Amino acid sequence: MATTSARKEETKINSAINVTPMVDVMLVLLIIFMVIMPMIQPGRPAELAKTANPVDMPDANKADALIVAVMHDGRLFLGNESVTPESLGQRVKERLDKSSNKAVFLRADARARYQFVVNAVDDVRSAGVDQLGLLTEQRQPAIAK
Repeated sequence: MATTSARKEETKINSAINVTPMVDVMLVLLIIFMVIMPMIQPGRPAELAKTANPVDMPDANKADALIVAVMHDGRLFLGNESVTPESLGQRVKERLDKSSNKAVFLRADARARYQFVVNAVDDVRSAGVDQLGLLTEQRQPAIAK
């Protein structure tokens, strides 16, 4: 008789859910996203020109921001997509027709030839853009010794 009561206790189902492993995984994922998200920038990375008085352009950080990047070797990118100088104006115009935000931001590498930047600005202007923002970085003050 003692064996049947022991079997009944062994066959009972534990209905409590152990959420500790799930919480651990969620916290690890949260930490990973908190660390990685500031590193993600729209468009191609470029070493921006440094200025003493940059103008804050919060619209450039929005997901639907239209960013044209001019690399130091003259390559052009519209967002993360490589474009040719001949097709830049048409591609910007197509994107502006689909977007509610009509501003374009230019992220030019500080080492890029001035002619590459001027040509990109001219191509963007030919697409009918009136608001063109030049993205720069804050110059760090010199440390006094």
